[in-house]
Amino acid sequence: MDASIAAAWCFEDQSTRYADAVLQTLIDGAVAVVPLIWKLEVVNALVVAERRKRITPEKSARFIQDLQRFAIEVDADGTDQIFTTVLHQARQFQRSAYDASYLELAKRRGLPFASKDEPLLTAAERLGVVIFKA
Repeated sequence: MDASIAAAWCFEDQSTRYADAVLQTLIDGAVAVVPLIWKLEVVNALVVAERRKRITPEKSARFIQDLQRFAIEVDADGTDQIFTTVLHQARQFQRSAYDASYLELAKRRGLPFASKDEPLLTAAERLGVVIFKA
Protein backbone atom coordinates (compact mmCIF):
# COMPACT_ATOMS: atom_id res chain seq x y z
CA MET A 1 0.00 0.00 0.00
CA ASP A 2 1.52 3.28 -1.04
CA ALA A 3 0.93 6.69 0.54
CA SER A 4 -1.59 7.71 -2.13
CA ILE A 5 -4.04 5.29 -0.53
CA ALA A 6 -3.69 6.88 2.92
CA ALA A 7 -4.07 10.34 1.38
CA ALA A 8 -7.33 9.22 -0.17
CA TRP A 9 -8.61 8.30 3.30
CA CYS A 10 -7.78 11.74 4.64
CA PHE A 11 -8.89 13.98 1.79
CA GLU A 12 -12.44 13.55 0.50
CA ASP A 13 -11.56 14.88 -2.94
CA GLN A 14 -9.02 12.04 -3.33
CA SER A 15 -11.33 9.30 -2.09
CA THR A 16 -12.05 6.41 -4.44
CA ARG A 17 -13.89 3.11 -4.19
CA TYR A 18 -10.51 1.41 -4.53
CA ALA A 19 -9.00 3.29 -1.57
CA ASP A 20 -12.14 2.62 0.45
CA ALA A 21 -11.81 -1.11 -0.31
CA VAL A 22 -8.20 -1.09 0.95
CA LEU A 23 -9.37 0.71 4.10
CA GLN A 24 -12.11 -1.86 4.62
CA THR A 25 -9.59 -4.71 4.52
CA LEU A 26 -7.66 -3.00 7.33
CA ILE A 27 -10.85 -2.46 9.30
CA ASP A 28 -11.53 -6.17 8.83
CA GLY A 29 -8.15 -6.97 10.39
CA ALA A 30 -5.72 -7.29 7.48
CA VAL A 31 -2.11 -6.25 8.01
CA ALA A 32 -0.56 -3.71 5.64
CA VAL A 33 3.20 -3.79 5.17
CA VAL A 34 4.86 -0.55 4.10
CA PRO A 35 8.44 0.60 3.50
CA LEU A 36 10.15 3.00 5.89
CA ILE A 37 9.41 5.93 3.58
CA TRP A 38 5.64 5.49 4.00
CA LYS A 39 5.32 7.36 7.30
CA LEU A 40 7.38 10.26 5.92
CA GLU A 41 5.20 10.42 2.82
CA VAL A 42 2.02 10.45 4.88
CA VAL A 43 3.34 13.18 7.16
CA ASN A 44 4.54 15.18 4.15
CA ALA A 45 1.08 15.01 2.57
CA LEU A 46 -0.44 16.27 5.82
CA VAL A 47 2.06 19.11 6.26
CA VAL A 48 1.62 20.26 2.66
CA ALA A 49 -2.16 20.16 3.07
CA GLU A 50 -1.88 22.19 6.27
CA ARG A 51 0.22 24.83 4.50
CA ARG A 52 -2.38 25.03 1.75
CA LYS A 53 -5.14 25.35 4.37
CA ARG A 54 -6.82 22.13 3.18
CA ILE A 55 -6.57 20.58 6.65
CA THR A 56 -5.96 21.77 10.20
CA PRO A 57 -3.18 20.48 12.44
CA GLU A 58 -5.92 19.05 14.68
CA LYS A 59 -7.40 17.04 11.82
CA SER A 60 -3.89 15.84 10.91
CA ALA A 61 -3.41 14.65 14.49
CA ARG A 62 -6.76 12.81 14.46
CA PHE A 63 -5.91 11.20 11.13
CA ILE A 64 -2.57 9.95 12.46
CA GLN A 65 -4.33 8.55 15.54
CA ASP A 66 -6.78 6.76 13.25
CA LEU A 67 -3.93 5.31 11.17
CA GLN A 68 -2.23 4.00 14.30
CA ARG A 69 -5.29 1.88 15.09
CA PHE A 70 -4.65 -0.27 12.04
CA ALA A 71 -2.16 -3.09 11.71
CA ILE A 72 0.45 -1.33 9.58
CA GLU A 73 3.86 -2.96 9.73
CA VAL A 74 6.89 -0.92 8.70
CA ASP A 75 9.42 -3.11 6.86
CA ALA A 76 12.88 -2.10 7.99
CA ASP A 77 14.56 -4.90 6.01
CA GLY A 78 14.05 -2.96 2.80
CA THR A 79 16.88 -0.60 3.64
CA ASP A 80 19.30 -3.38 2.67
CA GLN A 81 17.83 -3.27 -0.85
CA ILE A 82 18.10 0.49 -1.50
CA PHE A 83 21.45 0.50 -3.31
CA THR A 84 20.62 -2.65 -5.27
CA THR A 85 17.08 -3.72 -6.08
CA VAL A 86 15.41 -0.36 -5.39
CA LEU A 87 17.94 1.45 -7.59
CA HIS A 88 17.54 -1.14 -10.35
CA GLN A 89 13.74 -1.00 -10.30
CA ALA A 90 13.69 2.80 -10.22
CA ARG A 91 15.81 2.79 -13.37
CA GLN A 92 13.97 -0.08 -15.02
CA PHE A 93 10.50 1.41 -14.58
CA GLN A 94 11.49 5.11 -14.62
CA ARG A 95 9.99 5.62 -11.17
CA SER A 96 11.29 7.49 -8.15
CA ALA A 97 13.36 5.63 -5.59
CA TYR A 98 10.44 6.12 -3.23
CA ASP A 99 8.05 4.37 -5.62
CA ALA A 100 10.59 1.65 -6.29
CA SER A 101 10.82 0.94 -2.54
CA TYR A 102 7.14 -0.05 -2.61
CA LEU A 103 7.73 -2.31 -5.62
CA GLU A 104 10.75 -3.94 -4.00
CA LEU A 105 8.83 -4.63 -0.80
CA ALA A 106 5.82 -6.15 -2.53
CA LYS A 107 8.02 -8.35 -4.73
CA ARG A 108 10.38 -9.47 -1.95
CA ARG A 109 7.61 -10.31 0.52
CA GLY A 110 5.11 -11.66 -2.04
CA LEU A 111 2.48 -9.16 -0.96
CA PRO A 112 -0.47 -7.81 -2.92
CA PHE A 113 0.18 -4.23 -3.95
CA ALA A 114 -2.29 -1.35 -3.54
CA SER A 115 -1.83 2.02 -5.20
CA LYS A 116 -3.79 4.67 -7.06
CA ASP A 117 -0.75 5.39 -9.26
CA GLU A 118 -1.35 3.70 -12.64
CA PRO A 119 2.29 3.70 -13.85
CA LEU A 120 3.34 2.22 -10.52
CA LEU A 121 0.65 -0.47 -10.79
CA THR A 122 1.86 -1.25 -14.31
CA ALA A 123 5.42 -1.63 -13.03
CA ALA A 124 4.20 -3.93 -10.27
CA GLU A 125 2.36 -6.08 -12.79
CA ARG A 126 5.50 -6.30 -14.96
CA LEU A 127 7.37 -7.56 -11.89
CA GLY A 128 4.72 -10.24 -11.37
CA VAL A 129 3.39 -8.63 -8.19
CA VAL A 130 -0.24 -9.36 -7.39
CA ILE A 131 -2.36 -6.21 -7.48
CA PHE A 132 -4.95 -5.63 -4.75
CA LYS A 133 -8.35 -5.80 -6.40
CA ALA A 134 -11.30 -3.89 -4.99
